[in-house]
Amino acid sequence: MLDISDLHVEVDGIEKLHDINLHIGQGETHILMGPNGSGKSTLLKAVMGFGGYKITSGSIVFKGKEIIGMPIHERAHLGIGMMFQHPPTISGLKLGKLLAATSHLGSDAIEALAQSVNMEKFLTRDTNVGFSGGEIKRSEVLQLKVQQPDFLMLDEPESGVDLENMNLMGKEIAGLLEKDVHIVNRRKSGLIITHTGYILDYLEADQGHVLIDGRIRCHGNPREILRAVKDKGYGECLRCQQM
Repeated sequence: MLDISDLHVEVDGIEKLHDINLHIGQGETHILMGPNGSGKSTLLKAVMGFGGYKITSGSIVFKGKEIIGMPIHERAHLGIGMMFQHPPTISGLKLGKLLAATSHLGSDAIEALAQSVNMEKFLTRDTNVGFSGGEIKRSEVLQLKVQQPDFLMLDEPESGVDLENMNLMGKEIAGLLEKDVHIVNRRKSGLIITHTGYILDYLEADQGHVLIDGRIRCHGNPREILRAVKDKGYGECLRCQQM
């Protein structure tokens, strides 16, 4: 599904990612952890094609196609979707209009999807304007349900979400990633940034990675990595790598 090879990324003339290598197969879900400022969001935005994230070397191949240089909307059409850590508010654009403009679904289908995440009353409101933290995250999940991407990138889906909303979101994210389907038949893949690991209460991940100072320092079982980080901090990843 996604192959990242020897990727280097600059932001404002400063290299933020160094020699990133990552392979995510079809049907797989990977977890990305790391301290604040380590480059996790930079990696997701580079894959999505945001401006200001200059790729100086390396490649990003999605479904067998090199996507470096491809604009964001073309990457979205190929099947890449993203949930932001801090989504923008868009005054003057109703959420329902946004959903209709980014899909081929009719109004009845969109309303049914909105009801599934308790967002039907928000369709006539400006996108994310005045929404609570949980409502903004549900709005993001709704947009992904409408888009139905093959590859989901989720930047801290637990951030600012209470336990009730987290329960709903966790189940919806598991559904988007087709966790109820055997991996042999699963078409959806994902890369999820987490600080707390709460998302692992709702879905199984196949691989975990730790990003520190712009480099991937560790790969392994995500629950074991999370347990080690909670007990000993990210410094343990560096010590383990050196050993």
